[in-house]
Amino acid sequence: MRWRGARRSENVEDRRGQGVLRGGGRAGSMLPLVMRLARTKAGMVVLVVGAIFMWYCGIDLGSLAGGGLAVSGGTSRGAVKETAAEREMVEFVAVVLAETEDTWRALLAADGHTYVEPKLVLFRGATKSACGLGEAAMGPFYCPADEQVYIDLSFFEDLKNKYQAPGDFAQAYVLAHEVGHHVQTLLGISRRNHAARQRASEQASNQLSVRQELQADCFAGLWAKHANQARQILESADVEEALAAATAIGDDRLQQQGRGYVTPDSFTHGSSKQRVRWFRTGFRKGTLAACDTFSARSL
Repeated sequence: MRWRGARRSENVEDRRGQGVLRGGGRAGSMLPLVMRLARTKAGMVVLVVGAIFMWYCGIDLGSLAGGGLAVSGGTSRGAVKETAAEREMVEFVAVVLAETEDTWRALLAADGHTYVEPKLVLFRGATKSACGLGEAAMGPFYCPADEQVYIDLSFFEDLKNKYQAPGDFAQAYVLAHEVGHHVQTLLGISRRNHAARQRASEQASNQLSVRQELQADCFAGLWAKHANQARQILESADVEEALAAATAIGDDRLQQQGRGYVTPDSFTHGSSKQRVRWFRTGFRKGTLAACDTFSARSL
Protein backbone atom coordinates (compact mmCIF):
# COMPACT_ATOMS: atom_id res chain seq x y z
CA MET A 1 0.00 0.00 0.00
CA ARG A 2 1.30 3.45 -0.88
CA TRP A 3 0.94 5.37 2.36
CA ARG A 4 4.20 7.09 3.23
CA GLY A 5 3.95 10.86 3.11
CA ALA A 6 0.16 10.81 3.03
CA ARG A 7 -2.07 12.75 5.41
CA ARG A 8 -2.39 11.38 8.93
CA SER A 9 -5.63 11.55 10.84
CA GLU A 10 -5.73 13.58 14.04
CA ASN A 11 -8.46 11.31 15.41
CA VAL A 12 -6.06 8.89 17.07
CA GLU A 13 -6.07 8.55 20.85
CA ASP A 14 -2.99 6.82 22.21
CA ARG A 15 -3.65 4.92 25.44
CA ARG A 16 -0.67 2.60 25.16
CA GLY A 17 0.93 4.25 28.17
CA GLN A 18 -2.05 3.44 30.36
CA GLY A 19 -2.96 0.38 32.36
CA VAL A 20 -6.26 -0.82 33.77
CA LEU A 21 -7.18 -1.92 37.28
CA ARG A 22 -9.29 -5.05 36.92
CA GLY A 23 -10.57 -5.62 40.43
CA GLY A 24 -13.34 -4.26 42.60
CA GLY A 25 -15.59 -2.36 40.23
CA ARG A 26 -15.48 1.39 39.80
CA ALA A 27 -12.81 3.34 41.61
CA GLY A 28 -15.38 6.00 42.35
CA SER A 29 -17.15 3.55 44.66
CA MET A 30 -14.18 3.85 47.04
CA LEU A 31 -14.82 7.53 47.72
CA PRO A 32 -17.15 7.04 50.76
CA LEU A 33 -14.53 4.79 52.38
CA VAL A 34 -11.83 7.38 51.74
CA MET A 35 -13.94 10.08 53.37
CA ARG A 36 -14.57 7.94 56.47
CA LEU A 37 -10.88 7.14 56.86
CA ALA A 38 -9.96 10.80 56.56
CA ARG A 39 -11.91 11.62 59.74
CA THR A 40 -9.46 9.76 62.03
CA LYS A 41 -5.71 9.97 62.61
CA ALA A 42 -5.32 6.25 62.06
CA GLY A 43 -7.32 6.55 58.89
CA MET A 44 -5.11 9.35 57.65
CA VAL A 45 -2.07 7.15 58.17
CA VAL A 46 -3.75 4.43 56.13
CA LEU A 47 -4.54 6.91 53.38
CA VAL A 48 -1.01 8.32 53.26
CA VAL A 49 0.56 4.86 53.13
CA GLY A 50 -1.97 3.80 50.51
CA ALA A 51 -1.31 6.90 48.45
CA ILE A 52 2.44 6.27 48.50
CA PHE A 53 1.85 2.66 47.46
CA MET A 54 -0.44 3.70 44.60
CA TRP A 55 2.01 6.35 43.44
CA TYR A 56 4.80 3.75 43.49
CA CYS A 57 2.67 1.39 41.40
CA GLY A 58 1.76 4.14 38.96
CA ILE A 59 -1.97 4.22 39.74
CA ASP A 60 -3.80 7.44 39.00
CA LEU A 61 -4.95 8.85 42.36
CA GLY A 62 -7.42 11.15 40.63
CA SER A 63 -9.44 8.10 39.62
CA LEU A 64 -10.64 7.75 43.23
CA ALA A 65 -12.91 10.70 42.76
CA GLY A 66 -13.54 10.46 39.06
CA GLY A 67 -15.38 7.15 38.73
CA GLY A 68 -14.55 4.61 36.06
CA LEU A 69 -11.50 2.38 35.89
CA ALA A 70 -8.25 3.64 37.37
CA VAL A 71 -5.33 3.94 35.01
CA SER A 72 -1.58 3.95 35.41
CA GLY A 73 1.16 5.55 33.43
CA GLY A 74 0.91 8.63 31.27
CA THR A 75 -1.52 9.61 28.57
CA SER A 76 0.88 11.33 26.23
CA ARG A 77 2.87 9.80 23.39
CA GLY A 78 6.04 10.88 25.19
CA ALA A 79 5.32 8.40 27.99
CA VAL A 80 4.97 5.46 25.60
CA LYS A 81 7.88 3.08 25.18
CA GLU A 82 7.80 1.80 21.63
CA THR A 83 10.06 0.18 19.10
CA ALA A 84 10.82 1.80 15.76
CA ALA A 85 8.54 -0.78 14.11
CA GLU A 86 5.69 0.08 16.43
CA ARG A 87 6.20 3.79 15.87
CA GLU A 88 5.92 3.19 12.14
CA MET A 89 2.76 1.15 12.73
CA VAL A 90 1.19 4.08 14.57
CA GLU A 91 1.97 6.32 11.60
CA PHE A 92 0.52 3.71 9.26
CA VAL A 93 -2.82 3.34 11.05
CA ALA A 94 -3.12 7.13 11.26
CA VAL A 95 -2.75 7.30 7.47
CA VAL A 96 -5.24 4.48 6.89
CA LEU A 97 -7.73 6.22 9.18
CA ALA A 98 -7.26 9.44 7.21
CA GLU A 99 -7.90 7.52 3.99
CA THR A 100 -11.18 6.21 5.38
CA GLU A 101 -12.15 9.72 6.49
CA ASP A 102 -11.54 11.24 3.06
CA THR A 103 -13.26 8.39 1.24
CA TRP A 104 -16.35 8.04 3.40
CA ARG A 105 -16.85 11.80 3.65
CA ALA A 106 -17.15 11.95 -0.13
CA LEU A 107 -19.20 8.77 -0.47
CA LEU A 108 -21.78 9.71 2.14
CA ALA A 109 -22.03 13.30 0.94
CA ALA A 110 -22.91 11.99 -2.52
CA ASP A 111 -25.66 9.93 -0.89
CA GLY A 112 -27.00 12.87 1.13
CA HIS A 113 -25.39 11.99 4.45
CA THR A 114 -22.81 13.69 6.67
CA TYR A 115 -19.80 11.68 7.71
CA VAL A 116 -18.85 12.07 11.36
CA GLU A 117 -15.27 10.91 11.87
CA PRO A 118 -14.70 8.17 14.45
CA LYS A 119 -11.76 8.10 16.82
CA LEU A 120 -9.18 5.32 16.74
CA VAL A 121 -8.02 4.28 20.21
CA LEU A 122 -4.67 2.51 20.54
CA PHE A 123 -4.14 0.45 23.69
CA ARG A 124 -2.06 -2.33 25.15
CA GLY A 125 -3.59 -5.25 26.96
CA ALA A 126 -6.92 -3.75 27.98
CA THR A 127 -8.80 -0.48 28.05
CA LYS A 128 -12.25 0.79 28.94
CA SER A 129 -14.86 1.66 26.35
CA ALA A 130 -18.51 2.64 26.47
CA CYS A 131 -19.22 -0.97 25.47
CA GLY A 132 -17.30 -2.39 28.44
CA LEU A 133 -13.74 -3.53 28.97
CA GLY A 134 -11.87 -4.08 25.74
CA GLU A 135 -9.04 -6.61 25.76
CA ALA A 136 -6.34 -7.46 23.26
CA ALA A 137 -7.61 -11.06 23.07
CA MET A 138 -10.86 -9.75 21.57
CA GLY A 139 -9.04 -8.35 18.56
CA PRO A 140 -9.92 -4.96 17.04
CA PHE A 141 -13.46 -3.83 17.69
CA TYR A 142 -15.85 -0.94 17.16
CA CYS A 143 -18.03 0.44 19.95
CA PRO A 144 -21.20 2.12 18.64
CA ALA A 145 -21.92 3.64 22.06
CA ASP A 146 -18.91 5.97 21.84
CA GLU A 147 -18.31 5.70 18.06
CA GLN A 148 -14.70 4.65 18.48
CA VAL A 149 -12.52 1.93 16.98
CA TYR A 150 -10.21 0.12 19.41
CA ILE A 151 -7.07 -1.82 18.58
CA ASP A 152 -4.06 -3.30 20.32
CA LEU A 153 -1.41 -3.13 17.61
CA SER A 154 -0.08 -6.53 18.64
CA PHE A 155 -3.05 -7.94 16.70
CA PHE A 156 -1.18 -7.21 13.49
CA GLU A 157 1.59 -9.56 14.62
CA ASP A 158 -1.07 -12.22 15.23
CA LEU A 159 -2.53 -11.52 11.80
CA LYS A 160 0.86 -12.12 10.24
CA ASN A 161 2.15 -15.03 12.34
CA LYS A 162 -0.86 -16.78 13.87
CA TYR A 163 -3.31 -16.34 11.01
CA GLN A 164 -0.74 -16.34 8.18
CA ALA A 165 -2.09 -13.15 6.64
CA PRO A 166 0.87 -10.75 6.30
CA GLY A 167 1.04 -7.43 4.50
CA ASP A 168 0.16 -3.82 5.17
CA PHE A 169 -3.06 -3.98 3.18
CA ALA A 170 -4.23 -6.95 5.24
CA GLN A 171 -3.89 -4.60 8.20
CA ALA A 172 -5.65 -1.79 6.33
CA TYR A 173 -8.55 -4.16 5.57
CA VAL A 174 -8.97 -4.88 9.29
CA LEU A 175 -9.23 -1.18 10.11
CA ALA A 176 -11.49 -0.50 7.14
CA HIS A 177 -13.83 -3.27 8.32
CA GLU A 178 -14.15 -1.65 11.77
CA VAL A 179 -14.73 1.76 10.18
CA GLY A 180 -17.41 0.02 8.12
CA HIS A 181 -19.24 -0.65 11.39
CA HIS A 182 -19.05 3.07 12.11
CA VAL A 183 -20.69 3.79 8.77
CA GLN A 184 -23.43 1.32 9.71
CA THR A 185 -23.97 3.26 12.93
CA LEU A 186 -24.19 6.59 11.10
CA LEU A 187 -26.71 5.18 8.63
CA GLY A 188 -28.88 3.65 11.36
CA ILE A 189 -28.17 0.10 10.19
CA SER A 190 -26.61 -1.00 13.46
CA ARG A 191 -29.53 0.28 15.52
CA ARG A 192 -32.12 -1.44 13.35
CA ASN A 193 -30.20 -4.71 13.29
CA HIS A 194 -29.68 -4.66 17.04
CA ALA A 195 -33.42 -4.23 17.59
CA ALA A 196 -34.17 -7.11 15.21
CA ARG A 197 -31.66 -9.37 16.96
CA GLN A 198 -33.26 -8.64 20.31
CA ARG A 199 -36.54 -10.11 19.03
CA ALA A 200 -34.99 -13.08 17.23
CA SER A 201 -34.02 -16.58 18.25
CA GLU A 202 -30.36 -17.29 18.91
CA GLN A 203 -29.85 -18.85 15.49
CA ALA A 204 -31.67 -16.02 13.71
CA SER A 205 -29.75 -13.46 15.75
CA ASN A 206 -26.48 -15.06 14.66
CA GLN A 207 -27.59 -14.82 11.03
CA LEU A 208 -28.33 -11.12 11.42
CA SER A 209 -24.90 -10.64 12.98
CA VAL A 210 -23.31 -12.41 9.99
CA ARG A 211 -25.13 -10.10 7.58
CA GLN A 212 -23.92 -7.04 9.45
CA GLU A 213 -20.33 -8.26 9.53
CA LEU A 214 -20.35 -9.16 5.85
CA GLN A 215 -21.67 -5.70 5.04
CA ALA A 216 -18.71 -4.23 6.92
CA ASP A 217 -16.46 -6.40 4.74
CA CYS A 218 -18.24 -5.07 1.67
CA PHE A 219 -17.79 -1.52 2.94
CA ALA A 220 -14.06 -2.24 3.35
CA GLY A 221 -13.89 -3.29 -0.30
CA LEU A 222 -15.91 -0.25 -1.35
CA TRP A 223 -13.46 1.98 0.55
CA ALA A 224 -10.46 0.33 -1.11
CA LYS A 225 -11.91 0.90 -4.59
CA HIS A 226 -12.71 4.57 -4.09
CA ALA A 227 -9.55 5.41 -2.13
CA ASN A 228 -7.49 3.89 -4.93
CA GLN A 229 -9.42 5.75 -7.62
CA ALA A 230 -8.88 9.04 -5.80
CA ARG A 231 -5.30 8.62 -4.60
CA GLN A 232 -3.82 5.46 -6.17
CA ILE A 233 -3.03 3.80 -2.86
CA LEU A 234 -2.93 0.19 -4.08
CA GLU A 235 0.15 -1.73 -5.09
CA SER A 236 0.28 -5.13 -6.76
CA ALA A 237 -0.96 -7.94 -4.51
CA ASP A 238 -2.65 -5.55 -2.05
CA VAL A 239 -6.12 -6.88 -2.79
CA GLU A 240 -4.81 -10.43 -2.42
CA GLU A 241 -3.48 -9.50 1.03
CA ALA A 242 -6.93 -8.29 2.06
CA LEU A 243 -8.56 -11.44 0.73
CA ALA A 244 -6.03 -13.59 2.59
CA ALA A 245 -6.93 -11.77 5.81
CA ALA A 246 -10.65 -12.20 5.15
CA THR A 247 -10.07 -15.90 4.57
CA ALA A 248 -7.96 -16.28 7.70
CA ILE A 249 -10.58 -14.84 10.04
CA GLY A 250 -13.66 -16.56 8.66
CA ASP A 251 -15.75 -18.30 11.31
CA ASP A 252 -15.29 -21.72 9.74
CA ARG A 253 -11.51 -21.36 9.58
CA LEU A 254 -11.27 -20.13 13.17
CA GLN A 255 -13.60 -22.85 14.51
CA GLN A 256 -11.73 -25.59 12.67
CA GLN A 257 -8.41 -24.35 14.00
CA GLY A 258 -9.70 -23.78 17.53
CA ARG A 259 -11.75 -26.91 18.21
CA GLY A 260 -11.44 -29.16 15.21
CA TYR A 261 -15.01 -28.91 13.90
CA VAL A 262 -17.39 -26.31 12.48
CA THR A 263 -20.94 -25.36 13.54
CA PRO A 264 -22.40 -22.96 10.94
CA ASP A 265 -25.42 -22.07 13.10
CA SER A 266 -23.06 -20.42 15.57
CA PHE A 267 -21.33 -18.22 12.98
CA THR A 268 -21.43 -14.51 13.84
CA HIS A 269 -19.05 -13.06 11.22
CA GLY A 270 -19.40 -15.32 8.22
CA SER A 271 -17.35 -18.05 6.57
CA SER A 272 -14.06 -17.39 4.83
CA LYS A 273 -15.76 -17.76 1.44
CA GLN A 274 -18.50 -15.31 2.39
CA ARG A 275 -16.08 -12.71 3.73
CA VAL A 276 -13.99 -12.89 0.57
CA ARG A 277 -17.10 -12.66 -1.62
CA TRP A 278 -18.43 -9.53 0.04
CA PHE A 279 -15.10 -7.70 0.12
CA ARG A 280 -14.83 -8.43 -3.60
CA THR A 281 -18.40 -7.23 -4.17
CA GLY A 282 -17.63 -3.88 -2.56
CA PHE A 283 -14.36 -3.57 -4.45
CA ARG A 284 -15.81 -4.44 -7.83
CA LYS A 285 -19.15 -2.63 -7.71
CA GLY A 286 -18.23 0.28 -5.45
CA THR A 287 -21.74 1.31 -4.37
CA LEU A 288 -23.59 1.31 -1.07
CA ALA A 289 -26.51 -0.47 -2.70
CA ALA A 290 -24.27 -3.35 -3.75
CA CYS A 291 -23.43 -3.91 -0.10
CA ASP A 292 -27.00 -4.55 1.02
CA THR A 293 -26.32 -7.92 2.63
CA PHE A 294 -29.62 -7.75 4.52
CA SER A 295 -31.63 -8.06 1.31
CA ALA A 296 -29.34 -10.63 -0.30
CA ARG A 297 -30.99 -14.03 -0.82
CA SER A 298 -27.63 -15.76 -0.69
CA LEU A 299 -24.58 -14.76 1.28
